[in-house]
Amino acid sequence: MSQTDLPSGAAVREWACVNGELMPAEQARVSVFDSGFMQGVGLFETMRAYRGRVFRAGRHVDRLIQSARALGWTAPIDADALLEAVHAVTAATEADSARVRLTVSTGSLRAGASDAPGVTVVASASPGAEYPLELYQKGVTLAVSPWRQAPDPTAGHKTTSYFGRLAALRAAHQRGAFEALWLTPDERIAEGSISSLFAVVGDELLTPPLDTPVLPGITRATVLELAAAGGIRYRETPFQLDNLLAADEIFLTNSLMQLMPVVRIERSPIGIEKPGELTLRLLERYRELVARECGDA
Repeated sequence: MSQTDLPSGAAVREWACVNGELMPAEQARVSVFDSGFMQGVGLFETMRAYRGRVFRAGRHVDRLIQSARALGWTAPIDADALLEAVHAVTAATEADSARVRLTVSTGSLRAGASDAPGVTVVASASPGAEYPLELYQKGVTLAVSPWRQAPDPTAGHKTTSYFGRLAALRAAHQRGAFEALWLTPDERIAEGSISSLFAVVGDELLTPPLDTPVLPGITRATVLELAAAGGIRYRETPFQLDNLLAADEIFLTNSLMQLMPVVRIERSPIGIEKPGELTLRLLERYRELVARECGDA
């Protein structure tokens, strides 16, 4: 792992590692012929670091590599090199809480070119990954996306071809909502633009099955693990918007937000329109798990 020289006294908050070279984020560059830039052929993982340790980094790297194989990538990907890049930028950032992103593309489209490393690997870390405390105390609103989540070769994989998700999220924000809720063409609940979704009905936890298709979220899997350990009944099962509106509690998950309570869908209240008891209990257990694996969260 090499490192570029810094000007004397320079203070760096954001770091990047490009194909094994650690540098301040503003110095990071990739080829204009890179497949990720030219064709959107890339995969990424967003992780959260606590006190210099990335929560379940190995699982994120495993998911990325599994997606690459499933999508037919032929260039070999070195899991150890990916983890080394993630740990390098996390350590360099020196923040109690950091947003860490790992992006891998299939490299340059110019065959045999000097800028064709096989795959392009970029890791970056930025201080501050927390959502405002008020959101967890009051809960958030979902807006239903006008678009539908149809199966395609990239469904269930975290690809860099992300514009549709961001467009839906931007539209939700313009309507005062926190997140956009995606449905399938046959009106089943899928997931959020940037999150997995859970519903609490009675004493049971429900989430859409992976073949919906939805992303196999790392936080999603951790919540199911916590539910099993705590004796909480859960099912991965299809359900529709009417079922969701009748739920007692709803929450979203991703690596940065952890578990985010949902108290409204559009103008319809969920439960008593406050963060639910089971949601808050699982959030507490999630944070306890983070503390055990990474130190105080």
